[in-house]
Amino acid sequence: MKKNKKTVLPIEKAELTPEEIERIEREREIIDQSAPYHKGEKLLSARNVKVNFNLRGAELTAIRGASLDVYEGETLAIVGESGSGKSVFTKTFLGMLDKNGRITDGELWFHGEDMAQYTSEEQWLKVRGKKIAMVFQDPMTSLNPVRTIGEQIAEVIMWHFGKSHDEAKKETIELLHKVGIQDPEKRYKQYPGEFSGGMRQRVVIATAIACRPEILICDEPTTALDVTVQAQVLDLIKSLQKELKMSVVFITHDLGVVANVADWVAVMYAGKIVEYGTVHDIFKSPEHPYTKALLQSLPQLGTKGNDLYSIHGTPPSLFKTIKGDAFAPRNADAMKIDFEEEPPVFPVSETHWARTWLLSPQAKDYREALIKRDAERKENQIPEEPFDYTNAEKLITVRDLSVKFKIAGSTFRAVDGVSFDIYKGETLSLVGESGSGKTTIGRAIMRIYTNNVDGEVKFNGSKITGKLSRADKKKLHMQMQMIFQDPMASLNERAKVDYIISEGLYNYHLFENEEDRIAKVESILSEVGLTAEFISRFPHEFSGGQRQRIGIARSLIMNPDFLVADEPISALDVSIRAQVINLLNKMKRERSLTYLFIAHDLSAVRFISDRIAVIHKGHLVELAPAEELFAHPLHPYTKALLSAVPQPNPDTERDKVLVKYDPDMHDYSTDKPAWTEITPGHFIYANAKEMEGYMNEISR
Repeated sequence: MKKNKKTVLPIEKAELTPEEIERIEREREIIDQSAPYHKGEKLLSARNVKVNFNLRGAELTAIRGASLDVYEGETLAIVGESGSGKSVFTKTFLGMLDKNGRITDGELWFHGEDMAQYTSEEQWLKVRGKKIAMVFQDPMTSLNPVRTIGEQIAEVIMWHFGKSHDEAKKETIELLHKVGIQDPEKRYKQYPGEFSGGMRQRVVIATAIACRPEILICDEPTTALDVTVQAQVLDLIKSLQKELKMSVVFITHDLGVVANVADWVAVMYAGKIVEYGTVHDIFKSPEHPYTKALLQSLPQLGTKGNDLYSIHGTPPSLFKTIKGDAFAPRNADAMKIDFEEEPPVFPVSETHWARTWLLSPQAKDYREALIKRDAERKENQIPEEPFDYTNAEKLITVRDLSVKFKIAGSTFRAVDGVSFDIYKGETLSLVGESGSGKTTIGRAIMRIYTNNVDGEVKFNGSKITGKLSRADKKKLHMQMQMIFQDPMASLNERAKVDYIISEGLYNYHLFENEEDRIAKVESILSEVGLTAEFISRFPHEFSGGQRQRIGIARSLIMNPDFLVADEPISALDVSIRAQVINLLNKMKRERSLTYLFIAHDLSAVRFISDRIAVIHKGHLVELAPAEELFAHPLHPYTKALLSAVPQPNPDTERDKVLVKYDPDMHDYSTDKPAWTEITPGHFIYANAKEMEGYMNEISR
């Protein structure tokens, strides 16, 4: 029985005016100017590509005339917020648009053929996987959970090259070894569920390179990974690129990753490339207001105690025709022409161009005034004074906390003998890799875990571990609240915002009458930057940042003293992340809140924390004031974590050396370790011999 072949209608070109033809030709000339500065030959050329989707009878223009080139042996990064069109644009390179999407204009030249004119799945199969391959964001959705990883990779080799099963198996084992998976013969027979997140991503990369593609598209391949695993995956991609002479298109919203991997950068907004240049062009002299806003939103470039720059508003609806510069409604410095006429491509140099009216000769004086103002603002930012612990009161006291779980008949100790204090008004951050025990500690303090907890936790001097009376539990629930990682999963999707925020008020009868309840909901919404009109909407009607604000409002309406923030920014874009960080800092100042902030993003942790505690496999290994920890890390694991943090500076990122941590380096067989204060406020987990080495390191 023959399979039905997917057919795609050829593009019907729209009639262009002479002015539009002239504009497109001018853009081609400016884009082509960079050709002599690339490493190799041009492999793929996209010109004025437009993509439309038919959704519920309405037409959405996801890509609005995007143009760029991919050159041999280079890495091109495409950056922008969620919904900017990064993934949709690159899926056109493989013919992977879903059934509702289609290319409606433009050209996609690859090996002398315009792929935009392909009309059948058969044509795409000659390209997809074999010449252009893709690594997706979530490796679990790319792998079949009920088939061994070896068979899944071998299938690709057999399909594309017609090799026997034995030949494909041999090649698969070589590929697994190539991507850094130890004992590949054994791993070949294992299932995706038996691999860690980083290992699964290596398997997906092995599958993608199985056919030795010319272009490898990496769609947010490190977003869900810890910084150490992320650094390993980035190094793997770079080494494979060099060995296999591949070109890499890297899709991400993490500008630190861009600085590490990219040769060239394309900034995308509302379905269009708004700026393009070398990695140094973009980081050292950004021109488009959107590019500048993304960079200014980074915690690494902020001044502690001052608000991060944040992009307010939301991207435009792509169901409507956009007039002028799509970013103008979110740009406080937009000019009148930005709202009236779409900017053309302006050359900055032979390797750098941007779509902004600020580069017009008529805007020269205004542009220079903005540059001067921004520089003065940066100079006038004064760092906040460090938290004063002299007379600080302890709010949370944790002593010898251990948390155990029973798994398959055996006991697993997720947290082992942890001790620390949290002072009133401070932010203590817990950092470490996935599975280190960060969230388990937060949940033990919040009494989500009780029966499997040993040790002691005190809140305001009173013990809260063990059995508590109903009255004590009620009081504690009002004083301690939690903000969760995924705002969509933690909000009842069938309930309106009014009920979601009021749930605590209902449970503990914290309002006098209906009028009082609504007033409290509207007041807390206003505090977190949302309007009263939102109370009748459902969670799915909000952006990620707005949903997280709702989650924060739900916690704050109880008027707590202490908040556990469990990875509250990890799922957010860089600009939305800045808004949430600013909000948390604002709430801390105005409400005298105390935070336990759980995260693996050390760049954000440094900006928001007073002190940082580093945890590894259930043990706290180091704790110090934030600036002290970054300036003088002592424990080898802390050094490994900090060395892996991507910095938005291509000069330092390219030359940095990763510190590798080997847990077997510690010999605790006779000389047992202890949690010790090595200098005032700086604690470390070490034995006597290690302490001697750390003391010598401090004295140098």
